[in-house]
Amino acid sequence: MASSGAARVFSLVATIVRVVCSVIAALIVVYAVFVLFEANPANVLVEFTAEARRTFGWFTENLFTMDDPKIAEAINAGLAALIWVVAGNLLSKLILRLTPASKAKT
Repeated sequence: MASSGAARVFSLVATIVRVVCSVIAALIVVYAVFVLFEANPANVLVEFTAEARRTFGWFTENLFTMDDPKIAEAINAGLAALIWVVAGNLLSKLILRLTPASKAKT
């Protein structure tokens, strides 16, 4: 029975990791859309997503440079979002693999 409880905890942690990473990715994607459509940078929602991009997607800032800075920023932000989704899924699967095997009754 203890292994079953541990399996549930590991499964819950894996789900939380996947959901948190997906939410971060979604915020970054929304920011990319705001950039593409030239949303008002003074808007609270735009500021919030821009801060999420700076906090969680800093590693792709200025990665690609193009003639159109809007397109470049949207691509860079989109890449950061993709990395968050992939990393979240991989980490989630790793957590599930580390789940202790349940002991069969003898």
